[in-house]
Amino acid sequence: MKENSKNNHLREIYDDVMLPNYAPAYFVPESAKGSRLWDKDNKEYIDFGGGIAVNSLGHANPDLIDALTKQAQKIWHVSNYLTNESAVKLAQQLTELTFAESVFFSNSGSEANEAAIKIARKYHSSNNSPRSEIVSFEGSFHGRSLLNISLGGTELHKKGFEPLMPGIKHGVFNDIKGLENLISEKTAAVIIEPVQGEAGVYSATQEFMDKLRSLTSIHGALLIVDEVQSGVGRMGSLYGYMHYEIEPDILTSAKGLGGGMPIGATLTTRSIGESMQPGTHGSTFGGNPMACAVADTVLTVVSDKEFLDEVQRKEKLFVKLLNKLNEEKSVFSAIRSEGLWIGCDLINEESSKVIDRCYDNGLILVSAGSNCLRLAPALNINDDDIKEGIEILKQVF
Repeated sequence: MKENSKNNHLREIYDDVMLPNYAPAYFVPESAKGSRLWDKDNKEYIDFGGGIAVNSLGHANPDLIDALTKQAQKIWHVSNYLTNESAVKLAQQLTELTFAESVFFSNSGSEANEAAIKIARKYHSSNNSPRSEIVSFEGSFHGRSLLNISLGGTELHKKGFEPLMPGIKHGVFNDIKGLENLISEKTAAVIIEPVQGEAGVYSATQEFMDKLRSLTSIHGALLIVDEVQSGVGRMGSLYGYMHYEIEPDILTSAKGLGGGMPIGATLTTRSIGESMQPGTHGSTFGGNPMACAVADTVLTVVSDKEFLDEVQRKEKLFVKLLNKLNEEKSVFSAIRSEGLWIGCDLINEESSKVIDRCYDNGLILVSAGSNCLRLAPALNINDDDIKEGIEILKQVF
């Protein structure tokens, strides 16, 4: 912490009263607008982290504020004993824009994935099938609940929380040959991220996704695509599965869908979803009217073709500037991108140390592992902020 900083007092209270499972930056955000953020000392930062791919339209977006304000003046919460108009409108738009015919709303990506697994198993049970096995992949991340760390492929997230959930197998990401031995008549579902964000922004190959869709169909298993991070325009398409031109059986969405409001969504077809009859699943706050009103606005903005074209253009600008930085500084061994989702592998430094120096110079980044910088800025970030942020990044090396 810095001497005489207004950030210090609140950070000291944080350390005193909060569970120590996070290690937040030394500064405390006070306000934010667009892709800029100011701390308690009024120091300005450019935000390349986007709340870890959450702030899809930046901070304090006027359209989202308007949607939130209008809904807040009408109704905040109703139980699931009553029809929720905001949730219905959002579900209608999601089904119009995707393969899905039915939607379940929750509050996070973890909850959306929990629902997806329950739907898959219930579907097979309702069809008198004993299938229960779930296939996931090494390097994957599906959330922090006990089920989701069991699905995930990162051992660090599992240590100390054993015993883990049974009935889960892990394969090697992008290993086409290995899929043949993974999927069988016992498989209820396969869950996959089109891009493994926490692992460092590693994309599934087209061939791998094609084979996965083919094998799940042949064996009667459901394909769950976890688009908690990759969805809602992050990859330059509305959802990542569209990039691969495949159709999943179940899709999960969260993070960018709410633009900063907590929401999760599990999308599926009517024939699969009809197994979830009243009483089989629920969420007290799932489909909150205010969250759904904001998400409906996010989806309207992001689904526009011109908006998505701009995401792809900005990806090229980012990659061009990062490659130029690397030519001058030789600090990255690899730069990977999918839309505005970029991973930069560091050659000789830990990501945490680089990120701390970025904070000092007014830039917010996030990491993916110990040696990868991850960029997931607002999808509507402007070119000037991109250029200025890369200049700051250049200065820290």
